[in-house]
Amino acid sequence: MSGEQSAARSVLPLGVSLPVAVLIGILTAVQARINGSLGAAIGNGLVAASISFGSGLVLIVALCCALPQGRAGLRRLGSGVGRDIPVWMLLGGLAGAVTVATQGLTVATIGVALFTVGLVAGQTVGGLVIDRVGYGPGGVVAVTVPRVVGAALVLAGVALCALGPGSSAAAVWMIVLPLLAGAGVAWQQGTNGRLRQSLGSPFAATAVNFASGTLVLVLAAVVSVVVSGMPQTFPAAPWLYLGGPLGVTYIVMSAAIVRHTGVLLLGLGSVVGLLAASIALDAVAPASSAPTLAIASLAAAVALVGVAVVVVPRRRR
Repeated sequence: MSGEQSAARSVLPLGVSLPVAVLIGILTAVQARINGSLGAAIGNGLVAASISFGSGLVLIVALCCALPQGRAGLRRLGSGVGRDIPVWMLLGGLAGAVTVATQGLTVATIGVALFTVGLVAGQTVGGLVIDRVGYGPGGVVAVTVPRVVGAALVLAGVALCALGPGSSAAAVWMIVLPLLAGAGVAWQQGTNGRLRQSLGSPFAATAVNFASGTLVLVLAAVVSVVVSGMPQTFPAAPWLYLGGPLGVTYIVMSAAIVRHTGVLLLGLGSVVGLLAASIALDAVAPASSAPTLAIASLAAAVALVGVAVVVVPRRRR
């Protein structure tokens, strides 16, 4: 079997990789609700983010030590940093840290759906740019008309969710934080995919993410505690501390499939999961500034059409 045939067989079918991308979005929405609730309960979003990332770091390091692929990846990391693996490839966790901190700072106020609005907008535009310049592990992905139209439809759904009836003008400015985080997520997905290729292990790549992200968040939390004081209470409900394990799960999945989907399609598939899950979460426990259920549902439908516009031409090719 030739190398070209082997590479062709290694590509996951779209019917497998796209549902995984949707699941990544669902897990991201659930994590946002958990981290937002923990931040509200503690009264400090940065401390909550540090707890989430720190628990994820412990879990992923344990997995790397337990799995042969993880141990091999860590060995390649130790021998390749500064040579085959440039230092900038280790910084994907910074975007993850920003995302988790943003969850803790905003979700309790604006809800998961409105948080998703900003995240999706940044991620969609970032995915287009990153694919076009060839930053992701799949190389340059042409900005075709269907990809632009699909991304535009997703942004239209985002705008509808942000500006439609039921949205709060006082809280709209808070979308800026998840907007920046979403652009960072697109860059992180491309970076993680390249690191995963270099290390040969999504587990080792995820461990690098959590290590750098935890370091940044702990430093920020220390500054926050010095300025505003230590939180007075920590909740006892176990589910509030599951944000880290969920983050490990979807980052490993992202690093493993981004070379099969490209950054933009991974982002668009995640959008569907994000919006659908955020609608369900806000319907069960709505935030004061969350959009109405009808508007959020319509926005999810528009985003789904956007994903279809990108996917159908690709399936034909």
